[in-house]
Amino acid sequence: MTAVLYDTPGPRARVRNASLGALGAVLVIAVLAFLLYRFADTGQFTGRRWGWIQYVEIQKLLIRALLNVLAAFAMGAVLALAFGAVFAACRLSDHAWLSRPAVVVVEFFRAIPLLVMIFFFYYGLPPATGISVTPYWAVVLGLTLYNGSVLAEIFRAGVLSLSRGQSEAAYALGMRKSQVMTSVLLPQAVRAMLPTIISQLVVLLKDTALGFLIGFQELLFVARTLGSQGMFDYPILPVAFVVAMIYIAMCLLLSAAAGYLERRTRRSPKGVARTPADTAKAEAAAIAGQTQF
Repeated sequence: MTAVLYDTPGPRARVRNASLGALGAVLVIAVLAFLLYRFADTGQFTGRRWGWIQYVEIQKLLIRALLNVLAAFAMGAVLALAFGAVFAACRLSDHAWLSRPAVVVVEFFRAIPLLVMIFFFYYGLPPATGISVTPYWAVVLGLTLYNGSVLAEIFRAGVLSLSRGQSEAAYALGMRKSQVMTSVLLPQAVRAMLPTIISQLVVLLKDTALGFLIGFQELLFVARTLGSQGMFDYPILPVAFVVAMIYIAMCLLLSAAAGYLERRTRRSPKGVARTPADTAKAEAAAIAGQTQF
């Protein structure tokens, strides 16, 4: 009659919980109905405020902005994953001359707000060094350093979460530490960390919207431009709704791709997943003169 964290509710508690749930649902529906009423009352659903979407040039503008978002996301994701993998490996190193500087770098870039880094690369770096940085690269570099530092901690935590028996079995076979990390620990850790990695990549995707503050022509920049057009009766809410739907669709596609990749990585040729640790144990058993399939 008890659960792990709380007692199983009895008849009266179930009635009370159902009543509170119904009351909460009614309140949510009432708030949504009020918002829809206000939108309709202020003319947010009129054809004039939605007519902008029928123009071919505006559609092309949205597509170009979407491509800019995808380009910044793709480059930032690749660089952030590489940055995270390298610095996670350095933090896990037994050599202090590698691990200690890696700790400083990771904690430093995790502590700085992403927007501050974007402003630094775009506004601060050219006067100080004479190196001109485009809005695209300012956004990409900021995304790389911030999200790469977070991913480094995710990778490190994933590797440390594995049991020590995994690495000990590999060391018993004569593997070097680099082989243990790449062949035994990382494949298992990546599968365990995949949901967290995808969540951070979704954050990276949405953070590309900060680029509009330095003139990077992505979706939010275009939304602000279109929302300020008087010829369409300043359709800021309709444009924001369309842009939000585009971001939601991209995040859902990214999550679906991650789910497919996770299922593929857990599937073996015979339909049963076989981890590198299982392979190491099988090899150790074979060396001991046993046969294990």
